[in-house]
This record gives sequence, structure tokens and C-alpha cells, in this order.
Amino acid sequence: MTQSLDIVGLGEAMVEFNQVRDTTGRTYLQGFGGDTSNTVIAASRQGARCGYISAVGADDFGTLCCDLWRSEGVDISGVQVNPDAPTGIYFVRHDARGHRFSYLRKGSAASRMTPADLPVALLSRAKYLHVSGISQAISESARQSVAAAIAAARVHGVRVSYDPNLRLLLWPLTLARATLEQTLPLCDEFLPGLDDMSHLAGLTDPGAIVDWAHQHGAPVVLLKMGDQGVLVSDGRRHERIAACRVNAVDATGAGDCFDGSYLARRAAGDDVFTSARWAVAAAALSTLGYGAVEPLPRAAQVSAFRATQPA
Repeated sequence: MTQSLDIVGLGEAMVEFNQVRDTTGRTYLQGFGGDTSNTVIAASRQGARCGYISAVGADDFGTLCCDLWRSEGVDISGVQVNPDAPTGIYFVRHDARGHRFSYLRKGSAASRMTPADLPVALLSRAKYLHVSGISQAISESARQSVAAAIAAARVHGVRVSYDPNLRLLLWPLTLARATLEQTLPLCDEFLPGLDDMSHLAGLTDPGAIVDWAHQHGAPVVLLKMGDQGVLVSDGRRHERIAACRVNAVDATGAGDCFDGSYLARRAAGDDVFTSARWAVAAAALSTLGYGAVEPLPRAAQVSAFRATQPA
């Protein structure tokens, strides 16, 4: 009997080069990134059974990504290897304004995914499908693939989680906003960031943003607000969950860590608010090291850290 999965992500993974804050500013630590890939790895480290749908190039970077997923226990039967397209890479630089990204991903293997490539059998085994605005933004065929995956998820009773994760370097705001409004009524749990929604909804008040998302069809909303915590709503109740205070060095993958940790707890049976409190702690721990993947905590670390926090 084929084992069921908790979470299947769809999108693009890349090899990351993250600037280390040394005296030269020229030292980069090799790691991995890609928001939905980060999410499934974060969920796997929390004990969830995860799979990934993507494509990589037949190159050393693609091999690195596949080796990473295998080492994290992620099912990669849905990952294609394309001999005619490269694996994407990106660089992260840090300054007083935070972290900034530079991408080399145009024409990547993942951007060439099509609906015909979808492994529906893998997707149908999951409790959750997780997609993002980046999954939709990397190409028109990838956007169609996300739409087809959501449609298949709904047919098979798979819940859909969606993080808009706006990247204006990838697509224009008008297209991002229209795609968001088409996707919201089809998702079960919406996990946006405050800065993204200030662009996408034209609002800055957290409560107004949550209300806007509900009005546009999202049943559950978790608005991530960085060091201001998370505003959570199941449509009946709002709860603001405070951020955990840590000496952060790099917040590159904190939002993805939140998503994966939250979905792992939801798949395990926790309610929306309990899952969000767990995910806030996990996201805080993820900022204590460099890179999007290496600092992602495991469940035992989150449990121990939560025991040190105020009630």
C-alpha cells in the first residue's frame, strides 16, 4: 500500500549563496532556497511526511537539490530532471535595510513545468498541497501548473495552503494581484506576509488585511508580521500571537519555516491557533543561523525553546 503524505509542495528550488557578515563582505555560504522547497523541508523536520513537485537541471546544482531532499526524507518522485534547462541559483546580500536577493533563474528547469507534468497520483496522497506566488510567477506555464495542481487537489479532497510571497522582480503587480484574487477562493489556508499584502491589497492595517482576505474567499488567514508576530483568523475568531524574541542574524527563510511548521502541526491534527503558536517559535529559531535551510529547527528544538518562553 502506498504511504500517504502530509504535505506536498510545488514550485522551484534553487542553490543559494548567502553573504556572511565578515570584514570583507565577499564571503558567501552555499546553501539552498526556494520558498516551497524550504517549506516542505521545514515541515519534514517537524515530523511531517512530505513530497515535492518540481524540475531541476541535469547539472551539479540539480544533483545537490535532489540529494538535499533525499537527506531530509522528502519524496522526490514528482521531481523531473530536465537535460535542456539549468537549475536556478540566487545570491543573498545583507545591509542596513535587511536582506536583498539577486536571481539567476530565467529559463530554469522549474520554470518550464507544464500541467501535463503534474504527478497527480503523488498529489492525491497528500493532506495538503502548498503553493506560492513565486510558484505562479516564474513563468506562464508554471502558473498554469499551479492552477492545475489546485484543481486536482480539490478533486481529491486535498487542502490547499497558499503564500503569495510577492516578488516584483518576477512579475508585474497587476498580474500578481489578479492571480491572487483568482487563487484565494480556491485555497483553504492563506499565509501572507504584511509587506506583501500592503502591495497586493493596498492596505496597511493588519485587521483590515485579514478582513480583505476573508472577503476575497480565504477561510483561514495567518498574517505574518515579522517581529510583530502573527495575526490569525479562522473567520470567527482573531488572535494576535506575539513573536519570540531572539538575537536574529538572518531572516531569509523565516516565513517559509513558519509555513512548514504550521502545516506540519495542522496535518498532525492541531487547530489553527495552536499550530500558529508552534510555528512562531520555529520561525524565531530559524533566524539564528545563515541561509534558508540549514537553520530550520527540528521538533525537539522547538519544544525545548517553547518551554523557555513566557506563558
